Amino acid sequence: MKAIIATTIFGIIMMFASFMVNNKSAVSTIAVCLFAILLGINIWDMVGTPANSPQLFYSGMLRVEHYSLWFNILMSGCTLLYVLLMGKEIQKVGSHVAEYYALIFFILCGVYVLSTYNNLLMLFIGIEILSIPQYILAGSDKRNLKSSEASLKYFLMGAFSTGILLMGITLLYGAARTFNIMDMVSILHSDALNPLALAGIMFIMIALSFKVSAAPMHMWTPDVYDGAPTPFTAYMATIVKAAAFFAFLRLFQVSFNSLSDHWTIILAVITAATLLVGNVTAVFQQSVKRMLAYSSIAQAGFMLFAILAVNAIAWQGIIIYAVAYSVATIGIFSVLVKLKDYTYDGFNGLAQKEPLLAFTASIFLFSLAGIPLTGGFIAKYYVLLAVVQQGHLLWLVIFALLMAAISVYYYFRVIIAMYFKTGSPEMNSPVTMGDKFMLIVTCILVLLLGIFPQLFLNNI
Repeated sequence: MKAIIATTIFGIIMMFASFMVNNKSAVSTIAVCLFAILLGINIWDMVGTPANSPQLFYSGMLRVEHYSLWFNILMSGCTLLYVLLMGKEIQKVGSHVAEYYALIFFILCGVYVLSTYNNLLMLFIGIEILSIPQYILAGSDKRNLKSSEASLKYFLMGAFSTGILLMGITLLYGAARTFNIMDMVSILHSDALNPLALAGIMFIMIALSFKVSAAPMHMWTPDVYDGAPTPFTAYMATIVKAAAFFAFLRLFQVSFNSLSDHWTIILAVITAATLLVGNVTAVFQQSVKRMLAYSSIAQAGFMLFAILAVNAIAWQGIIIYAVAYSVATIGIFSVLVKLKDYTYDGFNGLAQKEPLLAFTASIFLFSLAGIPLTGGFIAKYYVLLAVVQQGHLLWLVIFALLMAAISVYYYFRVIIAMYFKTGSPEMNSPVTMGDKFMLIVTCILVLLLGIFPQLFLNNI
């Protein structure tokens, strides 16, 4: 698979650029060009892959399908959008700008592995490739003790969850006698009540719940997201989380489908707890950045619906939710980094001082809240529809709608501050024409997702 090799090569190029190119703007320009090339390579991969003929690579360790390639294209596009919006802010984090981009390339390598893995060992490797660069990025602001604390917490909790994941993989191997997720289907189905397999599934569910910030494995999320440099928080909360959910869905839909009666109710309880903790706790936050951290937990609760629903709509739901959530969250973080004060009061009067900034921020918040005509609304519709079509867990769907109503309060609190309160927000950096153009493009993408979702689903 060409994209995995390309991310490794581009990451190495950026490492060399760190001591060969002294100008930060030049480094960012090189990175943008490489991310654009990577997007083209992913499109080339998809064009060269037959629609109904999955291809196996590396002795069957990776299974490449049109669906996986389309996910890779969308996540590569979201990464390019992220770099274009956040490039100047990444330059401000520290002097090692090229290394930051190298780490993002390595994270993308992990994304591609998680979207195509066909073996539990590749699942483990993909998660580690995805996670280790994040530990470094979280602690990249050496002048801030909160950043170092975030990195340490993330590393310790990540190592703990990795141990749980490996335990689950070991138990599953003992039950199925194979690491291949496709071969497990018939073996686990013929031995549906194997306690070793069920224990392995529970361990893996807990480990992956940590990676996607599902309650009660969410405790690390607010401190890490709040302590990490804001540009990197935006990436950790979006593309990284989307890839973890894709891996979660791939394993549970493909391998554990036949045992869904045994794990569905447990995952439903986790989903309800995630929605409750994320939304209720977000209401009491005074920092918008910390509120977005808790809201990301709440959004994870909605994305868990795609895993609960063992049907075709779930696959569409995870794609549309991953893109809608990623674009809107990257957008609101790109507005946040322009302000010095991250509290709600820091947004007072923004509509008078920077009307375009306030307008685009409102659209992004509308999407996160699930207001109609935005990508967030159609994303929630797809994941909830997937569960409704299953014909069970309707109580959970009703509960999710109530939690979505609560989320409107804390998202609209920012909009009220921008439009209905007086103040003069202190800007962290000037808003250039390039910034305004990219924010408008991001805003259009959010609306396109809501009005024409099939544009992003036709290749599934």
